Amino acid sequence: MASNPSVPPPFALRLRRSEVDFRPPVLLRRRILIRSSDCKIKCCCSGNATPIRRIAAGSGRKCGNNPEQWPVESKKTSHKVRIQALPFASSQSVMSSRQEKFFPRCTPKNSGPQFRDTPPKRDTGIANEKDWGISLNEHVNESGVNADGGTWYRESGEDFGENGLRCRWTKMGGQSHDGLSEWKETWWEKSDWRGYKELGVEKSGRNSEGDSWWETWREVLYQDEWSNLARIERSAQKQAKSGTENAGWYENWWEKYDAKGWTEKGAHKYGRLNEQSWWEKWGEHYDGRGSVLKWTDKWAETELGTRWGDKWEEKFFAGIGSRQGETWHVSPAGERWSRTWGEEHFGNGSKVHKYGKSTTGESWDIIVDEETYYEAEPHYGWADVVGDSSQLLSIQPQEKPPGVYPYLDFGSTSSTSLPKDDDPSPP
Repeated sequence: MASNPSVPPPFALRLRRSEVDFRPPVLLRRRILIRSSDCKIKCCCSGNATPIRRIAAGSGRKCGNNPEQWPVESKKTSHKVRIQALPFASSQSVMSSRQEKFFPRCTPKNSGPQFRDTPPKRDTGIANEKDWGISLNEHVNESGVNADGGTWYRESGEDFGENGLRCRWTKMGGQSHDGLSEWKETWWEKSDWRGYKELGVEKSGRNSEGDSWWETWREVLYQDEWSNLARIERSAQKQAKSGTENAGWYENWWEKYDAKGWTEKGAHKYGRLNEQSWWEKWGEHYDGRGSVLKWTDKWAETELGTRWGDKWEEKFFAGIGSRQGETWHVSPAGERWSRTWGEEHFGNGSKVHKYGKSTTGESWDIIVDEETYYEAEPHYGWADVVGDSSQLLSIQPQEKPPGVYPYLDFGSTSSTSLPKDDDPSPP
């Protein structure tokens, strides 16, 4: 039987020595809220509906799937605008500044690296470089056998490429005595004549139960060829697959910053547990001059044909802007229900136009006394990412020989590229 679309159940995939959970995106019906002068919340739409409390993506705020247990949104502060009532909480890419330590990074000299069979964790965003503890060894090439019969290896080296590119790397890995469990990990740093710098990690593994995982993390500093501004980009991709169930998940996170405040953040996520699959995408864009765009799109489906989703978008500049969204559901028979809503903010700081309708006859079109709230600047910006990238910044650039000019490839970009998105689009 298809699950209730209004309150999707939690899911969990058991991986040895891990806490990898499978939760579909929280998709709840929304009602319009107005804050009156005595600070009481009133409902302005007809019919029974469940208030939605949207939680910022990657924010680390945990809540159950029971709407009664969700926290009420508290007042926030902003650099440039005032806050009054929140019609919904804006999706924020609050990247975890301190990701949980995965495992001990080092072992005593001349001993093998510790066996790492720990998969990545969901919804942890992009870790800071210090949480990885990247330490590149010089001229290492060793291997051995552990007391339990498992084998290990560790080696290092360097490669060279165009524009004086130098890549220093360290690889390590291990395998259990029966060959059923295995792990691999690579650390690297890159630099070239142009000032390009990169720090990265890739890890993968599998355990005796057939569970497998893969994760990569990358941090890049370069000078934009058109604006001549310094840019820092960070990205993380993670995935895990069960060896005993038709279950797995994938996440792709990215952040981009430049020295004048331009910022872009986003994530694509996918998960599956047996007959149910779900997707989530969100993004934020700040132009550094006060304009902001945020959006979120979540949807899920079952093999029986039930589909449901929720999406919204907001655009603001100088206090003027709009919000709009939709919650929808499609039954196995093809019957579609939806509720759309919107807001217009005029920049006067006191009046908001709210409107909406649903396929069951609900409708509203009102002007309310409410101050406009939005975040004109990212909570984590250029100064923050520079402060958290000391190891990246400390990479020494390569010295350019006299009379040698850099190779310029105008057909590509230094930006982190996203994998081809083959996810089916929501109806």
